[in-house]
Amino acid sequence: MTKLLAFAELKDGEIRNVSYETISAARQIDEGAEVVAIVFGNQNVEDAAKQMIQYGADRAVTVTDDKLEHYTSDGYTQAAMAVIDQEDPDGLVMGHTSAGKDLAPRIASKLDSGLISDITGIEGDQFVRPIYSGKAFEKKSIKDGKTFVTIRPNNIAPLDQDESRSGDVSALDVDIQDLRTIIKDVIRKASDGVDLSEANIVVAGGRGVKSSEGFEPLYEMADVLGAAVGASRGACDAGYCDYSLQIGQTGKVVTPDLYIACGISGAIQHLAGMSNSKVIVAINKDPEANIFNVADYGIVGDLFDVVPKLTEELKALQVN
Repeated sequence: MTKLLAFAELKDGEIRNVSYETISAARQIDEGAEVVAIVFGNQNVEDAAKQMIQYGADRAVTVTDDKLEHYTSDGYTQAAMAVIDQEDPDGLVMGHTSAGKDLAPRIASKLDSGLISDITGIEGDQFVRPIYSGKAFEKKSIKDGKTFVTIRPNNIAPLDQDESRSGDVSALDVDIQDLRTIIKDVIRKASDGVDLSEANIVVAGGRGVKSSEGFEPLYEMADVLGAAVGASRGACDAGYCDYSLQIGQTGKVVTPDLYIACGISGAIQHLAGMSNSKVIVAINKDPEANIFNVADYGIVGDLFDVVPKLTEELKALQVN
């Protein structure tokens, strides 16, 4: 039987949604495979492992160590290689996140294996991934060796949770040592709201917000929608918001169900980070703005007039 590992990524002790998507992707790769979730952390990893099983994994392997509280390249590589040595899987599936983008090529190098990164779909034995900043897509297949892929968040729907589903959770003792990087403290500048890279709805602002205060109407709309707030590089460069909110070729890549672009012109670098969103709504007072070329719906108008009115309408709909 084929065996595939699904990597569970934790953030503040909670499982990121892309972790459940790795299980679904593994099932699409080989419906009959044994899917083994791997969970690393310093505490509560058993609960996370059980959740992975509820979302479709057959069993789980955990590695617990104080050095795994925060992601570090060498710590997580040691843990991953120990699990791989024990399980000898036919493939691995990880999220294409900041951790996944660092960890996956390290493991692939140690295994002398190929890697297909940032996939957005699976068609039989072919993996679909965007190229040329999302202007085109390519299909790749793996002929020999392990099937090792990273998946872009919000593109492969997770399986439904089944709380009655159970499976074996085993702990692997790994001696994590010789860390070259030690995390002393984590200072978060990002919003405490919805995780930007996994949000189903994103409200983003560009230079058109004009100031940091100009983001306030966007945050109000995001609160009503349960959305995350993002920004173009232009807004970040101007000091209107922190770079942790940047969406684009040199920022985060997002693929939400709904993307609302407010005061964003639509530079190609920004489009590379959001053009694959399922529905795009653009609000801009310039009718010739490039963002309208990729938008499903466009509103020509001043965002400071349009956004508050939309927010009030959304509030009214929620009340009714």
